[in-house]
Amino acid sequence: MSRLFVQLGAEGFLLGVLETLYMTVISTAVAYLIGLPVGVLLCITDKDGLRPMPWLNRVVGFFVNILRSIPFIILIVALIPVARAVVGTSIGNGAMIFMLTVAAAPYVARMVESSLKEVDRGVVEAARSMGAGTFAIIRKVYLPEAKPSLIVGAVISTVTVLGYSAMAGTIAGGGLGAIAVTQARPSGAEDVIWLCVVLIVIIVQVIQELGTLLARKTDRRLRSGPKRASGSKKIQNKI
Repeated sequence: MSRLFVQLGAEGFLLGVLETLYMTVISTAVAYLIGLPVGVLLCITDKDGLRPMPWLNRVVGFFVNILRSIPFIILIVALIPVARAVVGTSIGNGAMIFMLTVAAAPYVARMVESSLKEVDRGVVEAARSMGAGTFAIIRKVYLPEAKPSLIVGAVISTVTVLGYSAMAGTIAGGGLGAIAVTQARPSGAEDVIWLCVVLIVIIVQVIQELGTLLARKTDRRLRSGPKRASGSKKIQNKI
């Protein structure tokens, strides 16, 4: 057992887990506050959407694709002055949360867009034929019908942000990644590195299982079986 392992103790690893969860949950939540409406906008302004606006779709999609194309480690360096201006510091967990949010929001937007496009167009057209407006269709048709897919997308996004958070050590942040990269690796504490790996794998598995369970519980196709109402009747009840 390495000296660093003894120095960290249970409290040190617990703090690393809590800091990792803190950065991941806050960053993912804020990213969804930004990415969800952007994803909805990309869906409804598509050529086959509710309100086709090709020019707006291309402009928004262009900026989303640019941010998604930048490797996160390079994005960290590029955002250092921006983080200093926005959160008052370019180091620490606060700066890391800001950078994680910027990196995750465009990823979330594309995940949301993909989920909404899986909704049966017949259900959407039924709502339109009943006089439902754009916002009503989004709120009462698109989002409820796409809920299982949105939850699965949220799990994938959360795991992706968790992976990004491992780079927190590059800007003096905390978490398990920082312990492994900035403390254990320079001192050659392989036991600390592998314990951090195991703890991150456990966190990912817990998130995955909880997300899968929640997605199954919200999927009406699995819950109602042959007694599921017809599309038009279901829309009538919603609208």
